[in-house]
Order: sequence, then C-alpha cells, then structure tokens
Amino acid sequence: MRFSWHSQSRVFLSDGAALGAADTATCPIPRSVLPDRPLGPALCGAMAAAMAGQNFRIAPTAGPLTQGLGENEFEVLTSGSSGAPRVIRRGQNSWLASFAVNQRLFNLVITSDPSNMLGVVFNPLFDYHPMFVAASNNPLAQKTFITAEDFRDQLLITYPVARDKLDVFTEVLNPAKIEPRATRQVELTAMILMLVAANRGVSVLPDWVLRDVRSNADFVTLPLGPHPVVKRLYAATRAEDATKPYMAQFLRLSRSEPVKLQRNL
Repeated sequence: MRFSWHSQSRVFLSDGAALGAADTATCPIPRSVLPDRPLGPALCGAMAAAMAGQNFRIAPTAGPLTQGLGENEFEVLTSGSSGAPRVIRRGQNSWLASFAVNQRLFNLVITSDPSNMLGVVFNPLFDYHPMFVAASNNPLAQKTFITAEDFRDQLLITYPVARDKLDVFTEVLNPAKIEPRATRQVELTAMILMLVAANRGVSVLPDWVLRDVRSNADFVTLPLGPHPVVKRLYAATRAEDATKPYMAQFLRLSRSEPVKLQRNL
C-alpha cells in the first residue's frame, strides 16, 4: 500500500523535535530492519520507506528487510503476552477492524500515561504531585524529602498494576536503578493507608488522594526529591465523544473542581 504524508502533518518526539513531510526527503531509505531506538531516525526511515512504496519493519533487533508483503498488508513484530517476539502480518481491513474494536472498548478512562491510539483523544485535566506517605513513627518521617535510596530498606505498598504505571517506579526507583526491600500489592486505598498507619510499609500516592490524611497525626507525607515530581492526569475519550455536551461538561468539571480542592492542600 502506498502511504501519503499530508503537507501540514507533524510527528512530535519526546524531546520536542518534530518531523514533517520535508524531512522525509532527507531520510535514507532503509535496506534492513530499522532499530526502534532512537525514535527520531526510526520514524524518519519508516516514513522514507513508506513514501517510496517499499516494505519496512521497526524492531529492537536487526535483520533482513521484510519481503513478500502483499498489496495493502502491514506487518508488526510483537511479543504479545508470551514474551517471545513474533511477526504478525495482516491486511489493511483487518487492522482497521481492530482499530474500530479498540474505539468501542470504553467511553472514558482516567490515566496519567497517555499513549498513541487511533481515534482516541487524551484530554488534559490537572497536575498532581506523587507523595511519599509513611507512619509518623517511621524513621523516614524525620526527613524533609524522600530519595530513591530511602526505599532500599522499606516494604513498598502499591496498587496491583504494572510497574510502568506506578509513579514511584517511573519517576524515582527505575531511573536510580534501585529496588525496595520488598513490595506488596493492595487494591484498596483505605487498606493501603491502614497498613501504612500501622508501620507495616510505606507508599507513594497522589497528593489529592492524601488530602484527608495530611492533618492526621498517624501519618507523615513528604515530597519525592528536593524538587517535587509533577504529573498530569488525562481523560481518554473517543475523538467523536470529546465535544458532546455531556462529555464536555464532565471534562470542564474534572478540570475545575480538583483545582479548588488542591488549593486547600
């Protein structure tokens, strides 16, 4: 299938750089599998190959360029849930059907981890600070802020989600390559706070979650690092839903009401 690149379209990278139609002419057409990092050259090479009508693949490891793709076929390399990379080849109609299914999976999702999804808009809501919380008799309660090193001898209580969705790992522990002494997963915020109050572990929760415990003598809340971490919450909606009156009202309230509450933190 031949791709076209709209003259006004841009691909924005994490460092703020943008790739546009003019950049395609400067990109060499790849003759082998494109490494997926760094992202800029990978996208540039993929654009050049697509515009030239040639097959291409972006993958973590090198190898021969994809051959034998039929008309209107796309190919991806994925590990799925098995962890063993494998090639999936499907026709255009099959991919479009998958995108349509994804769009019907939800009406709205609140997340701090926006991603690229066809037909989905991530509407910014408000910023928050992930905060360390511990029992008032925990030795770390005497500190003015918390560093990654402080978690080495602590049992860290988290929600039962992947580490790449937890602020304490993405913003503090992973960059420092430090592991806590142990971890424990707990579903309910109330239960997490009960365990913390009993000094049976520490946790990191958004400041708005900890609003009611900051004045409780059983707890201490501290920032992560000398310069507090700032994250943003988004409301993910289907593109066609974002401007509907009920959704627009929900988004308006979700932006204004939390800010009012944060002023009292």
